[in-house]
Amino acid sequence: MKKKTIWWFIVLYAIYLLAMAAYFFVWSKSMIPADAKGTAADPSLFMNKQQLAESGVFNAWRHFLSFAEIPLEWAVYLFVLISGVSHWIKRYSERISPLFIVQMFLCYVTLSLILAIVFLPVDFASHQLSVHYGISVQPFSDWLKDQGISVAVNTLIGFIAIFAVFFLIRRYPKGWWFPAWLLSIPFILFIMYLQPVVIDPLYNHFQSLQDGELKKEILHLASNAGIPAHNVYEVDMSNETNTMNAYVNGIGSHLRIVLWDTTVKKLSHSEVLFVMAHEMGHYVMHHIIWGTAAALLGLLVTLWIAAKIHLWIAVRWGTRLNLSHPGDLTALPILLLVLSLLSFAGEPAQNVVSRHFERQADQYAIEMTQNKQAAISSFQKLSASSLSEMNPPALVKWIQYDHPSMLERINYLEHVKLDK
Repeated sequence: MKKKTIWWFIVLYAIYLLAMAAYFFVWSKSMIPADAKGTAADPSLFMNKQQLAESGVFNAWRHFLSFAEIPLEWAVYLFVLISGVSHWIKRYSERISPLFIVQMFLCYVTLSLILAIVFLPVDFASHQLSVHYGISVQPFSDWLKDQGISVAVNTLIGFIAIFAVFFLIRRYPKGWWFPAWLLSIPFILFIMYLQPVVIDPLYNHFQSLQDGELKKEILHLASNAGIPAHNVYEVDMSNETNTMNAYVNGIGSHLRIVLWDTTVKKLSHSEVLFVMAHEMGHYVMHHIIWGTAAALLGLLVTLWIAAKIHLWIAVRWGTRLNLSHPGDLTALPILLLVLSLLSFAGEPAQNVVSRHFERQADQYAIEMTQNKQAAISSFQKLSASSLSEMNPPALVKWIQYDHPSMLERINYLEHVKLDK
């Protein structure tokens, strides 16, 4: 039964990969509509012939690798569970320590390392693809270091969350989902508060923006927007990538306005101001708060469904899976698998909300800056620097796009009416 299940997954995964390859390399062509030809959204007007040719191939491979990764996490959980590896890890952790927290730590860290090893080849292929097309300039050693930091940070955060969940499952097998959700609220807010000043600096160096005139203009823009910022930070991303970005993150006294140094170098002041006005729009319209509230609501539903499915599996298949009770650490892959599947199922809805926020931020930015040409040229340069496709395949937009396509964004800017 175990071998049969594993072989079925392998066969289905192979079929899935073939279907994705056919979709991205044969059937799906990221062409812009005929009525967009010759408009500001036509990439032939701001990309050279080499960029146009590379964009199609690069994005086809990028999407294929991204979609190839989706079932891998589920495969690891399934294999670890039905092969008996999960039960063996639990038994081994029990021999090392009688303390549940130590047992949970060993089980979760082992599972995280297995996932990291399985994902490493695909992540490496994605990195090499970006390097080949000039998107990434990060040396392999630096990339590997960042991967290690990500695994360590995500494992630590994940362990704290999953330990609290299993602690509750062992006491409330049926109703653990609600107290777990209540605990998630301060935990998520705490992580948001820490990220700008603790987590982000683990990866890159932040300093005050060196361009004094641009810094003054951005702070003036922030003042007009009612944002209590006293500094603008520049992060050294040029040693990793040729792409551009900017953001406003954090809450309270840890609010940060951040520009990638690539953005400062490649965009004019007026273009940077539009980009920053967009990011400030998210803050002014409380998108971080609304997004967090929507995420917490989605998490409440997810945990409720996960609790039902987890308990049903533990009762229905507990004997075959060597589970003594729903809170047995052998069941760790079950819960993680269910949560992962439910999270994936909810991504399209999350993306709809995110795309709505992005449209609002674009509208806010153009109303604040009143510079249509700078807005359009900033998007054109952002697209060219990352070899972005203006009109991605429908499957990609539906499952992965949390921003409107560049075609939609530039088309909006071309037709927006400015205040006189």
